[in-house]
Amino acid sequence: MTNNYFAPLIGQQQAIDLLTQAVVKNRVAPAYLFVGPDGVGRSLAAHCFVELMFATHPRRGGVSPPSTSNTRQTNHPDLLWVQPTYLHQGQRLTATEAAEKGLKRKARPAIRLEQIREITEFLSRLPLAAPRNVVVLEQAETMAEAAANALLKTLEEPGQATLILIAPSPESLLPTLVSRCQRIPFYRLDATKMAQVLTQTGHEEILHHSAVLNIAAGSPGEAIASHKQMQAIPPELLQAVTKVPSSYREALELAKQIDQAIDTEAQLWLVDYLQQFYWQKLYQPNMINQLEQARKSLLCYAQPRLVWECTFLSLVRSQESGVRSQHC
Repeated sequence: MTNNYFAPLIGQQQAIDLLTQAVVKNRVAPAYLFVGPDGVGRSLAAHCFVELMFATHPRRGGVSPPSTSNTRQTNHPDLLWVQPTYLHQGQRLTATEAAEKGLKRKARPAIRLEQIREITEFLSRLPLAAPRNVVVLEQAETMAEAAANALLKTLEEPGQATLILIAPSPESLLPTLVSRCQRIPFYRLDATKMAQVLTQTGHEEILHHSAVLNIAAGSPGEAIASHKQMQAIPPELLQAVTKVPSSYREALELAKQIDQAIDTEAQLWLVDYLQQFYWQKLYQPNMINQLEQARKSLLCYAQPRLVWECTFLSLVRSQESGVRSQHC
């Protein structure tokens, strides 16, 4: 029966077994680190685990899925779900809330010291309807040092609580935080399980986009996000960039179109897409390396139009060199 709570989670049997046994044997740890790639089910597993922990005890309401709020309770009084935020005009906004308001940010959102203080306040009271309070921190790797040190004090004396930190790797967190958590590993899915997840969630059309699947590399969440990003790019632009410019003038014009049509985040996705597309069609490592340099420049906040001009001009020269070498 306990495994029924994890029925929505596909392809993470080791995590399911470890978490289920912790509840069955009444050995739930004070802190867990759900570690693995984005989009493979870590947040869903946290949701299922919380449901299982609360299942056999009186409670007020259920546990709703992760909300878009940045530090707030769900409709269970003993659960707090924390997401990284931006600061905008004195308000904290999650990435979803910022997108809804049309705000563009170059830096990533972060879990802030104020949010850790709210966690401390939440844990200072006894649980109301469950045997323990539970706090889930998504993208825990975004904590600044001050926030991480403040959380460390909470982990040292959690009281009647369990904290779940979600991060891509142990190396992305302070070693002192990692040492206080029981590690639960999550893995990329094979092609069969990828297809199962995408079909069950109504995204089976993604299975026809090999470049998107290659970008996702076994992560259904990444595949869905990548497909949404692809749909947000004008189709005529996406078609244009999949052809290596045939002249310097065409290269400069294409760079201008990209700069005017899409933001930096979409441009970073476009680099991934073109790397996969060019590798599948042309098998030229030098072109992949040139695009990788473009990614690094965009991440360093270089002027996007200039980055794309240099990249496409370089691709044109590579093509011309290839043609000359064939004639020699």
